[in-house]
Amino acid sequence: MKYKEIKAEIKTLIKPSRYEHTKGVIKTARHLAEIYGADEKQVKLAALLHDCAKYMSDDEKIHLCGKYGVKVSEAEMKNPGLLHAKCGAIVARHKFKVKDVKVLHAIAVHTTGVPGMNLLDQIIFVSDYIEPGRCEAPHLDRLREIAVKDLDQATYLILRDTVNYLNTLAGHVTDPTTANAYKYYKNICGQ
Repeated sequence: MKYKEIKAEIKTLIKPSRYEHTKGVIKTARHLAEIYGADEKQVKLAALLHDCAKYMSDDEKIHLCGKYGVKVSEAEMKNPGLLHAKCGAIVARHKFKVKDVKVLHAIAVHTTGVPGMNLLDQIIFVSDYIEPGRCEAPHLDRLREIAVKDLDQATYLILRDTVNYLNTLAGHVTDPTTANAYKYYKNICGQ
């Protein structure tokens, strides 16, 4: 499918407020792509599709992962909302016919992160967190400044804030992928 066709379909799959968020992620991701020399077409497509499975029911997400053999962690079983990233990659591939494995990977890891993310992964991960419509996360102004100078540092700080927040929630299990990504970026950022 062509980008314009996918864009029109996305508008029907997500709420208007989520579409505004998506537009913010696209804008931010394009800006970061220009700074860091990433492929603009990949960035735009991954940003457009990153939340395409956001409004699937928890049962649908679990079923879709099972159908396509995608592993579901204990943390994801307890909080199936996390699965929207993995399911987004499945939907992108099977509904929207996206074949670019880098785009699919960036969609799949945009919520949890992973150790050693590639440039596209990091751009989508960071853009999702700092896009202009976001206002509830801590340190956003600082993160926005850092993101245009040091993508690894921005990734580390976002993961740090995420893990710290999750640790405040009673009975919450942090996804091991997020914990491992945090440790990885903490190591490379010398913290």
